[in-house]
Amino acid sequence: MRLSTTVMYAGDTKAAADQVAALEQAGMDVVWVAEAYGFDSPTLMGYLAAKTERVQIGAAILNIYSRTPAMIAQTAAGLDAVSDGRAILGLGASGPQVIEGWHAVPYHKPLARTREVIDIVRRALKREVITNDGIYQIPLPAEQGTGLGKPLKLLTRPVRDQIPIYVAALGEKNVAMTAEVADGWLPILFHPEKAKDVWGSALAAGAAKRSPDLAPLEIATGGMLAIGDDVAPLRDASRPFIALYIGGMGAKGRNFYNDLAKRYGYEKEAETIQDLYLAGRKEEAAAAVPADLVEALNLVGPASYVKERIEAFREAGVTMLNVTPVAEDPVRLVEQVKEWIS
Repeated sequence: MRLSTTVMYAGDTKAAADQVAALEQAGMDVVWVAEAYGFDSPTLMGYLAAKTERVQIGAAILNIYSRTPAMIAQTAAGLDAVSDGRAILGLGASGPQVIEGWHAVPYHKPLARTREVIDIVRRALKREVITNDGIYQIPLPAEQGTGLGKPLKLLTRPVRDQIPIYVAALGEKNVAMTAEVADGWLPILFHPEKAKDVWGSALAAGAAKRSPDLAPLEIATGGMLAIGDDVAPLRDASRPFIALYIGGMGAKGRNFYNDLAKRYGYEKEAETIQDLYLAGRKEEAAAAVPADLVEALNLVGPASYVKERIEAFREAGVTMLNVTPVAEDPVRLVEQVKEWIS
């Protein structure tokens, strides 16, 4: 099991980069850079590449709507070049609120679009001449443009012609597709004890179609990491984050994270959290997150208990434990946990 952390899209990005450099020395394997509708992640990823030497740098995630497949391939190749082969490409469909509300692109066919993007990016990184007849018409047909477009291949030679592609997915069909074609899976709000019941059949269906040319699917997920005996205040610190996703990410009836909470068995609680959050009562929404769900999604408690949670995630198939270290000395905490998982 490897260890990773995420640089979020809010906050002091330069200070976060300095911390990543320190965490790298403590043994952190991967840093993920989030992107929503704040700063773009590739800019910070390039900055991180210059500030670090060993840690892998992943996008978590680039949405597949606001950039063309060719631009995604160019970005991945560029990041891999400036990091000397340390880039990981995290992709996802995001949701209609951001895609249509911020990027002004119709949120159509996310599953088929994701599959096509992965295929085109992989071919582009191999410097194949790119043509495509699907959602993406490459080159653009004459009747839709000037008629002057021609098939091209990537101008520069990538450091690697195969850059790992991870997909953020929660729905059954999307998870199955991820297990079939991606190098890794980026689930969020991951409940290790219920993962098999919720995603087991989808992962198995995708694995049955997986090419033998692909290595086994990596799974990168986790939660808040903190060690202490007074666990309630530590765990409660994650409530606003959980409430944001279950209650505020998406609209009523179209929130993937709310649906996930219901699949975990929290139907009534998920409805309550969403109603409170959408009414602007965010503190009440956070307080309504069930304590046992808060506990399950995180790695917070005495050292012996945190070790047990690590093993629970490992048993659920997690190969990369993605943590948010909360401590007076996060570097020491990461060193400690790195010893446990190695």
